[in-house]
Amino acid sequence: MTTHARHSTRQDRIRSAAAGLSAAVVAVGLAELVAAVVEPSASPFAVIGSGLIDLAPSWAKDTAIALFGTGDKVALIVGVAIVLAVVAALSGFLELRRPPIGAVILAALGALAVVAAMIRPGAGPFAWLPGLVAGLVAVIVLRMLVRRLRPVAGIAPDEIDRRRFLIWTTGAAAAGLVLLIVGKVARGATRSIEVVRDALRLPKPARAAAPVPAGADLEIPGLAPVVTPNAEFYRIDTALIVPRIDPADWSLRIHGMVDREVRLTWDELVALPMQESDVTLACVSNEVGGSLIGNARWLGVPVRELLARAGVDPDADMVLSTSSDGFTASTPIEALTDDRDALLAVGMNGEPLPIEHGFPARLVVPGLYGYVSATKWVTQLEVTRFDRATAYWTTRGWSERGPIKLQSRIDVPRGGQSVPAGDTVIAGMAWQQQVGIAGVEVRIDDGPWQRAELATAISADTWVQWSLAWTAERGSHTVECRALSVEGETQTSDPAPPAPDGAQGWHRIDVSVA
Repeated sequence: MTTHARHSTRQDRIRSAAAGLSAAVVAVGLAELVAAVVEPSASPFAVIGSGLIDLAPSWAKDTAIALFGTGDKVALIVGVAIVLAVVAALSGFLELRRPPIGAVILAALGALAVVAAMIRPGAGPFAWLPGLVAGLVAVIVLRMLVRRLRPVAGIAPDEIDRRRFLIWTTGAAAAGLVLLIVGKVARGATRSIEVVRDALRLPKPARAAAPVPAGADLEIPGLAPVVTPNAEFYRIDTALIVPRIDPADWSLRIHGMVDREVRLTWDELVALPMQESDVTLACVSNEVGGSLIGNARWLGVPVRELLARAGVDPDADMVLSTSSDGFTASTPIEALTDDRDALLAVGMNGEPLPIEHGFPARLVVPGLYGYVSATKWVTQLEVTRFDRATAYWTTRGWSERGPIKLQSRIDVPRGGQSVPAGDTVIAGMAWQQQVGIAGVEVRIDDGPWQRAELATAISADTWVQWSLAWTAERGSHTVECRALSVEGETQTSDPAPPAPDGAQGWHRIDVSVA
């Protein structure tokens, strides 16, 4: 084989891979546009990504959250796109060398998207259409492009019009990108839930929360605010495409081990007496010192009153809550029927729930990690038993009940931060919802524990700020903190990862004093 022939073959391989990529871009762009028009939740990226989330073991979820935090979904979508690009390029190469293998691979991806969309909870009548479009278009475009790379009668492969092929592949890819953009615009134009939400006026609470007490927020720069703004509240869930539910179409079904099934519409819900409660929510995946925690003022109806309407069987010990996207959580029934402020919430910090935080309704249960209590976009409450039903994360090895552990963290200074010598402050947060914080102790360089000053707590269901004055001396230092609960418990030093029931250990940081 001559050098020119070898060069030509290598170039054909590159071009065939480009053909596969272009075919995939066109297919995905058109499929996303179709999904935006007929059924946004059937987006191929969303259904395949959601399937990967469902199939992922708990260690993979923990790793993703540890690496990317609340950006874990973006990271997953990027990962899916990279894998798709590699498979598409390989398909192009195989279609050139061993047809129709490449076309079969792309058709199989389309079929996978069809199946994944149809088996998702709440799949609509056209859930199959975007995946079908993706598969058909990918195959047609791939075969059309690769045909231009093959020899034709009387023309040698190296005499084929490569420039025309480049125009075709570039044009196809550009068309796909345009379709993606149009799909995004169409999705935004067809979704009016933001308008509906913004137009809502929440009822005034029959039982309003007391104002946040003076001294609850120490207002130390770098210290998390005692009330977390909605835009800064952490978001951890399994929804790649956030459910967008019109309150006019929403209802809550209470069933299972009850005397009578109850179905509640939005209008019926907001006509009930509402109460406000300040509650701190925490994700079980939060590492020691982590930020997957936030505090808000919630407005809603006590869940115990809703369950009382249905009449709970005395033998029941769990409520399985279900989201509109199929997510489930198993909450001990005593946490929903005792005197704590467990709410079916419709408001957050004085406004309707943000769409990504559960609009129009979600559960808020003090004292439990979110994976067993904080179901967003909730549509069902099934009264049952732990030995009869399991929830989304408990089937993946997490504990059934998820009580919040006693924890504290250091916000100021940040770990690894350099601070000037002299008078400064160490400050942070501590929490154990449903119990309350009695004190926080701080240790510097393995010295004696020093009692920090506590801010005024809003309630036992919220975190509390703390601070300690420190005269920092030049050099490197370590700082640790531990919390003391109202019940006399001291935060344990024994480290434990988030799985299966929450991280534990003392938060420790290194600080350089200049």
